[in-house]
Formats: sequence, structure tokens, C-alpha cells
Amino acid sequence: MENSDKIKELVKQKYSEIALQDKEANQSSCCGAGGCSTEVYNIMSEEYTDLGGYNPDADLGLGCGLPTQFAKIKLGDTVIDLGSGAGNDCFVAREQTGEDGRVIGIDFTPAMLEKAKANAVKLGFSNVEFRQGDIENIPVSANVADVIVSNCVLNLVPNKDGVFKDMFRVLKPGGHFSISDVVLVGNLPDALKNDAEMYAGCISGAIQKATYLELIKNNGFSNIVIQKEKAIEIPNDILKNYLNEEELNNFKSGNTGIFSITVYAEKPQPSSCGCGPEGC
Repeated sequence: MENSDKIKELVKQKYSEIALQDKEANQSSCCGAGGCSTEVYNIMSEEYTDLGGYNPDADLGLGCGLPTQFAKIKLGDTVIDLGSGAGNDCFVAREQTGEDGRVIGIDFTPAMLEKAKANAVKLGFSNVEFRQGDIENIPVSANVADVIVSNCVLNLVPNKDGVFKDMFRVLKPGGHFSISDVVLVGNLPDALKNDAEMYAGCISGAIQKATYLELIKNNGFSNIVIQKEKAIEIPNDILKNYLNEEELNNFKSGNTGIFSITVYAEKPQPSSCGCGPEGC
């Protein structure tokens, strides 16, 4: 799984398949022996039904948090959703930003974009648009967004540092992001780490929590806050596809943790004191 292009093609193929299914079909899929578990894509998803703007047609059950619940979106804001899928978070964000705001969804899977655009037409929204693009090179000008949201997407991207760099470029000074993602504490077994299916399901593409937070800091963001964190348990019948009995027992009893976190951070305002190199 070292080749970034191969990883991206794998993710695009898998999420193209998911786009053609409804939420119930995704969540009724069985994985492995001994009972029926939801696929790993759905183990982490949370319920949106209590959020204003929620649209069931746009909910494929693929998230690992509720970033729009924590994103502090205000009326009139410009919001960008990275990895917008069928439009779920975009439509919730539009409820919060109102008719005078603007919401831009970015996704690189044509089937997802088609679904999202159809949902926007049905809802009659003229201030929600969807663009095809790679979130390492967001197809938006610099200093445009008041808020960036993303839900369980950065873990699918090999070059996470590149994504944070471009998020910093796109945000206005004083703007902020709230993103939900999957991170690790401790090392995954090699079988999980290297498996293509688990990569597309978000787990093996995840990086260490400390490294993730360090990337945010190193790219210039400030006021970094974990707004929500929860442990993710992978059912045994899924793990048995990758691990033998001894490996499974070691994994369950070890120090490895898989977590969904929602992280907030701000792009600082430039100094307004007019100081030169020598300081104020």
C-alpha cells in the first residue's frame, strides 16, 4: 500500500460502489464468519437525525463523527466540506449558514458527486455546489472559507500533511476547521495495516493521534482542541478475516486503540500592530 496513486484509485473504486447503494444496503452487509456485522465503513458512523438540515438521501452512513455539530458555523459563512460524498454534511452546514451563506463540497469520486448534485437539485439549494477535486489540492482560491469541515476522509489520503497545508491556504485568516477522523494509539497488526479493504474502510489509513495533532500544529494552526473522542471497536468477525486466533487475542489485550476524534483548530489572524522585524 505504499503507492499513493494505487491507494487513491482503490478508495475511488470502493466509494463509487458505495455511492450506488443506499444506507440500508451498506449497513446490512456481512463481514466474516460468525454472525453479521456492519462493514467497517459503518462501525464508526453516528446519527445525524437530530441535526437541522439532515437529508436521509444524502446519508450513506460513512462518517465517524458529527463535525457540523461542533463547527461553530454562523449565518452567512462560506463552508467547505472535504470529501463531501452524497452531500450529508453540506446540507447540514447549509442549514446553519443560511441562504446568504455558501457551501462547497469537494469530492474526487464522480459517482458521489453525481449523487450529491442530484440531492441538491431535489432540495432546491442554489448556494450549495459540488466540485470534483483532490483535497491535497483543493479546487478553491486562497482565503475563501470561514469554516472547513470533513468527516472521516483525511485518513483515506496518503499525504495528510499536504491536506493540512492546503486547508491553511483556503481558510480566511481567523477561519477555523472542525474535522472528524480516525486515529491510532499504538501500532496496528501488519495484516490490518496493509490490507486494501481496511484502508478503504478508514482503519489502516489512520495514523498515530500524536502525529496527527502535530501535523496540524506544524502547518500553522492554533487553538487546537479535541472536541470529541470515542473508542472504536472492530467486531471479532471482521478481525478474523485478517488475524489468526493468537494475533486476535494479542490485539484485543494489547495497548492499541482506534479512536474517532473531532478536532477544531484556527488559522491565526495576522498581527495588526504594524511591527517590523525587530518587534513592537
